[in-house]
Formats: sequence, C-alpha cells, structure tokens
Amino acid sequence: MNFHILTLFPDMVEQGLNTSIIGRAVGKGLLNIETINIRDYTLDRHKKVDDYPYGGGAGMVMQAQPIYDAWQAVAQKIGRKPRTVYLTPQGNTFQQEMAKDYAKEEDLVLLCGHYEGIDERVLEEIVTDYVSIGDYVLTGGELPAMVMVDAISRMVPGVLANDESGTTESFEGNLLEYPQYSRPEDWMGKKVPAILLSGDHAKVEAWRREQSIKRTMERRPDLLADADLTAKEKAMVEHLLDKSQGKC
Repeated sequence: MNFHILTLFPDMVEQGLNTSIIGRAVGKGLLNIETINIRDYTLDRHKKVDDYPYGGGAGMVMQAQPIYDAWQAVAQKIGRKPRTVYLTPQGNTFQQEMAKDYAKEEDLVLLCGHYEGIDERVLEEIVTDYVSIGDYVLTGGELPAMVMVDAISRMVPGVLANDESGTTESFEGNLLEYPQYSRPEDWMGKKVPAILLSGDHAKVEAWRREQSIKRTMERRPDLLADADLTAKEKAMVEHLLDKSQGKC
C-alpha cells in the first residue's frame, strides 16, 4: 500500500513512521510512505503557502494553488485521481472499520492542514473524505495522519507478524467552522462568495454563522443537540431537515 502525505513538515512525519511495525513493513516493501512538501509547489519565490482570509479574522489560510499542484503531482505519478483524506475536526471520527476500508486502497493521499485552515475551493476539488481523530484541536494534521497510517497499516496483509493481532485491540458553541477562502478571488472558476468581499462585517458574521449551522447539520448532526441556537436558528435547522427528508 502506498501512502502519499501532503505536508509542510515532511521530517516530522518521516521520523514518526520509520520505526517499529511500520518501519519494518516499509523495509519489507509492504508499505511505501511518501511525504510531499507542499512548499515545493508554491509559485511564491519566498516559499509562502498561506495568506490572510477573505472576510477578515485571525490567523492565516493555506492557499489552494500549492496544495492542488502537490496533489496533481501524485495523481499524475499514479495515473489516476487518488482517494484523498483531509485531516480535520470537521470530519467523521476515525474508527477501526474505517481503517479496514482504507487498507483496501492501493494509494491513499493524506492532506495535513495548518494555520486557520485551507482554502475551501481546493478541498472541494480534491478531497474525497473528511476525517477527524477526535473532538479537539491540534497544531496541524501531521499527528492525525500518522495515527491513520499506523492504524491502516495494521490492516494490510503481511504487515503484522503471526503473533500480532490485526483486530480491534475545531468546536465553538458545538458548531463546525464555516468555509474559509483566501487569494486568489477566482480559482479554477470557483469564486469566493460575494458576501466575504462586501466589507459588511455584520453580514459576514451572519453568513458564517449560517454556514456553520448548515455544515454541522450535514457533517456532524449529533453536535446540534448541545449547540447554542436561537429560536430562529432552530427553526432553520428543522426546515432544512424537513427539506432533506422530502417533507413540505
């Protein structure tokens, strides 16, 4: 099985996965772990890969272009679009059954984010799976990626010795974060939502709140039970749920 890890810190990943069972499996040729430094694909001469978020806010957002080009390099190398996992608290919680499923892939791309997130447009373009290792915040996706590689590798035939068992041995107000965007304004025909360019901070905040609620409902509806929603927001959720279920 081939793991392709898109990261800003390849040394961290390589050092964390070159020992024990995983290291032995790599040495035997059962696994291949490739790290791709996203900075190698930026067009910025200073190797910059982030920029300020449209709509304002703290922190920086990873830009679409270097991530997409790094992913494209993998896709071209293997001759197809690979299954691509973005490590994020907004994803489904990683479980053993998921590890078994991913172990069936010949190639798996793991995308490690940093800063305040990644430009939503490249996520829409390349990501097939959103995965979280738990409801807490880390400084980047490298540790979650290593957790996934470890768990998935154990499910690959031959990785474990005969005496080893392969069996199972970002939340503000309980809402997921809204979509993030950074420069350029138009990327691959995908435009930044006009509201974020309006300069109207009240409207931006209202849009972000609505997007957070909608995203939580779509990806982690279990969180809504404890979310602090207004009566109007609860009515919106009920309306969206009825709509998704085909009710009038």
